[in-house]
Amino acid sequence: MTELIITEKPSSAQKVAEALADGKPNKKKFKQSSFYELSHKGQDIIVTSAVGHLFGLAEEKKKSWSYPVFEIKWAPSYEILKDAKYVKDYIEAIASLSKKADSFTIACDYDVEGEVIGLNVVRFVCHQKDANRMKFSTLTKPDLVEAYENKMKHLDWGQALAGETRHKLDWYYGINLSRALTASVKAAGSFKVMSAGRVQGPALKILVDREREIEAFKPEPFWELYLHGSYTDKNSKEKTAISEVEAKHQKDKFTDLKEVQNILKKVDGEKEARIKDVKRNKRQQAPPYPFDLTTLQSESYNIFHITPKETLALAQNLYLAGVTSYPRTSSQQLDPKLGLKKILTDLTKQPEYDKLCSELLKLKELKPNNGTKTDPAHPAIYPTGVVPHSLKPNERKLYDLIVKRFMATFAQPAVRETMEVSLDVKDEIFIAKGTRTLEENWHVFYKPYVKLEEITLPDMKIGEAVKIKKIEKVDKETQPPNRYNQSSIIKELEKRNLGTKATRADILDRLFQRNYVEGVKITVTKLGMETIKVLEKYAPLIVDEKLTADFEAEMDKIREGKIKQETVLERAKKFLIGLLEDFKKKEVHIGKEIIQSVRDTQEKQNYIGICKKCGGNLTIKFGKFGRFIACDKYPACKVTFKLPATGLVKNSEKTCELCSSPKIMVIQKGKRPHEFCINPDCKSKILATPAEIKKSDKPCVNCGKEMVLRRSFYGEFWGCSGYPNCKTIVNIERKFEVKKDVNSGNNTVISTTPTTATTATTMVKSISSSKPVSIHKTIPVSKTKAVVAAVSKKKVKK
Repeated sequence: MTELIITEKPSSAQKVAEALADGKPNKKKFKQSSFYELSHKGQDIIVTSAVGHLFGLAEEKKKSWSYPVFEIKWAPSYEILKDAKYVKDYIEAIASLSKKADSFTIACDYDVEGEVIGLNVVRFVCHQKDANRMKFSTLTKPDLVEAYENKMKHLDWGQALAGETRHKLDWYYGINLSRALTASVKAAGSFKVMSAGRVQGPALKILVDREREIEAFKPEPFWELYLHGSYTDKNSKEKTAISEVEAKHQKDKFTDLKEVQNILKKVDGEKEARIKDVKRNKRQQAPPYPFDLTTLQSESYNIFHITPKETLALAQNLYLAGVTSYPRTSSQQLDPKLGLKKILTDLTKQPEYDKLCSELLKLKELKPNNGTKTDPAHPAIYPTGVVPHSLKPNERKLYDLIVKRFMATFAQPAVRETMEVSLDVKDEIFIAKGTRTLEENWHVFYKPYVKLEEITLPDMKIGEAVKIKKIEKVDKETQPPNRYNQSSIIKELEKRNLGTKATRADILDRLFQRNYVEGVKITVTKLGMETIKVLEKYAPLIVDEKLTADFEAEMDKIREGKIKQETVLERAKKFLIGLLEDFKKKEVHIGKEIIQSVRDTQEKQNYIGICKKCGGNLTIKFGKFGRFIACDKYPACKVTFKLPATGLVKNSEKTCELCSSPKIMVIQKGKRPHEFCINPDCKSKILATPAEIKKSDKPCVNCGKEMVLRRSFYGEFWGCSGYPNCKTIVNIERKFEVKKDVNSGNNTVISTTPTTATTATTMVKSISSSKPVSIHKTIPVSKTKAVVAAVSKKKVKK
């Protein structure tokens, strides 16, 4: 009897195999996929994995861009997506292994998406009607063993059907609405791939509504009165115990300038303010709740400026590494059954947390300050206690935030004191306010992420005087509502029950990709504004958040078995058929309303700067040899600049400090964004002369002039100083030296080519590990030759 266990990702398959194996699991390869053979208490087990979704929804009969379309089927991802060819190996591996199995267990992440992944594998690859189900929140050995020993005898069918319904609804809405909008633009004589969806529409409308509020806002003037003075503490042991005091008039805001002027006239010339009243108030500040996903994303964005989408990806990496729990959770609660004391004890193995965790372990009772939000599938996010290894910088930041939040939630409430002092100047009362922390308690455990304002006032007493330095009027205006940022909009979507904890970040990212919104403080583009305007006019229910919230409620009912999947899908079909039939009749009118905003948005995105030759606009153009920058005054002005063949190019809205030409931002997949001056002759492209670099003063082989080190979009190279008349370029030859560390016995590969800091920190690939290794890197002796070979791009014989 052999059992086949299928996980969601290859890394989790390894964790499951290592946790269940009585000895060491035997790892084997099947093309790009891997599987593990092992024995657990006499049971033969094979563990293999999917690689996320192996199947996606596709049209049964391809009808190009016609709509509406509802005839869909589940198809292998490699048949739908060009960049998913690797999925075929995983499907074939599972299919082959399933022939050897007598029983099947799904060990995908325990959420809606994981259930759908497992369901599709079971029915389309293993050709089974059902399977066992493991449920776990961490990839630690104790949790995985417990999940296996107590596995459910069936899939979570409620969760599976709810997940499948959501996928189909999103396809119905997303494909049909996007095609309808794109077709309308095409019918009006242009082309632009438009995007809309079941949640995307209402989400964009929230941002548009805020944009309209800001545009319609009319600032109104108001005034504030401030007293600036000094207080001398006569009882202090210090000789010069003088403190600065700032107080605001008790009325706060004045809308009548004449009233302000009368008060200023009344107090003019006064030298002292008498302390009329002093109020002190102590309050306890409760520790923070444990992290749910939305709160983690918000905190990560506010502290580190890491986007919600990236935060989720980082949290997923930490989970797969086994160092934190499952991130896609709505819960703010930690159950004592998790073994909280053991987790804190394990965390003491990490020096940076040893002292803090030891303090918590002295408490008589470990009771977390749980929040009200719950999740039936998973607890709040917490560290497992497993010591992490080889975390990337952002992963380390997020891990530290999760650990410190976990510790802080067990600590005692902080004690804060607020102090309010009333100053009397001829019956005009000014209020000085201060707040200070008396007992840090949980603050100690959450540093440096505690952001609190500390304003300490001196120990003032009733009847004493404050010397007045000046009383001034401050002119102000009412401000429009704040723009959403990526943190606040995620919270708003959750508040309105739009999307799920796992999809909100992707929905927001899609709005940016489709150029509906832009900026750190999110601004809606003209295209985004016009799209919502059109949908409100011709299909208002599409952007109605109530419709989306109703569907979410119905999916909860599917999960609970209170309503059938078919009922929800049929209702959605009827709604969309009626809507899109009416939409199709007005295609041209709709397209004409959108088309100008499409062009305006494209023009704004393609604008690079001012042409220095003629004063025209430099814009990104597209020709038969690719894209380039050209002046819009062509053919009168023939100025052009090259652009890299790949990557996203944006206007950086900066000019070069050396030549004042525009600078562009180039964003390439897997690389950090780089800013470049578009001028090829700019001095910023010349990094050094051969005379400054030892053994590098070879002349140009074609014209004899000296070679200079230049930088392009693709890196550094030697270029002839006679450019543009001579366009000779030569690759930089690198030399390496291997030094052995006496203490560790490891080798250090060092670049001995003295060049710029940029070159010296260039990342290369290690042949043996396929992981990034820097030119200056300490490595095991066994890998030295491979790394040198990778860096120098020469073969090294063993």
